[in-house]
This record gives sequence, structure tokens and C-alpha cells, in this order.
Amino acid sequence: MDIRNDARPLLQAIGFERLVHSAPEGVARVRFAPRSEFAHTEGTIVQGGFVTAWLDNAMAFAVAARDAQVRLASLELKVSFLERVGVAPVEAEARVLRWGGSVVFLEAQLMDADGGVLARASSTGKLLRPR
Repeated sequence: MDIRNDARPLLQAIGFERLVHSAPEGVARVRFAPRSEFAHTEGTIVQGGFVTAWLDNAMAFAVAARDAQVRLASLELKVSFLERVGVAPVEAEARVLRWGGSVVFLEAQLMDADGGVLARASSTGKLLRPR
């Protein structure tokens, strides 16, 4: 999957490392490399906004895997923080749950290197199709 040029600065800013895997049914696995400046508590715990951005970004990759011409506008996003997220590489896996005419339902989870689930998200998004 080609990453759109307009998304590159944002991806770099949030610690995007690479797209690990994607599948046409609407699945994506994305790797992020947190930096110490993302963290609080003496640089040991990643701030929740970054965790949210990673999960949201992975869900956008899942939409792009399903249809590379479609963009995603998040309408609603719920995140559950299950464990602390340290300053170490993580992967977010996202999937399309339901693909409608203009609305999509998504879910994602963030995992540590051992596969432990750190956070989960669900989202409703608007599908933005080219005109």
C-alpha cells in the first residue's frame, strides 16, 4: 500500500515506523516507535493522545486496505487504556467490522512486543470517496 504524501509528516510526527501487514478485507497492522518526548511520568509512560492517534491511524490503514481510493473521517472514537504503554515499539492491528455506503465501523488494538494488549479502540467513520 502506498502511503499518501500528505500523510507522511503526520505519520513521522506520531512515530510511525511501517505498515507491517494489510489485507483487502480491511485489516491492517502498523508498527510505531514511541519516542521519549511522547511520555510523561519521568519519560516512562506514553501519553494517551499518542496511543489514541496510533489506534486511529491503524483504522485508517484498514480502510485504505479495503479501498485505496477512500479516505476516512472519524466521527466517533472510543479508547480503553488497559495497560501502561512504555517507550518501546508497539503494533496496532485494526479491522473493518462493517462497511456501509458512507459509514464504516472499525476496531483496533495496540499490542506490546510480547502480544499483550495495551489498549483497544472502536470507531465510527465517514467514508470519503473521490468525486
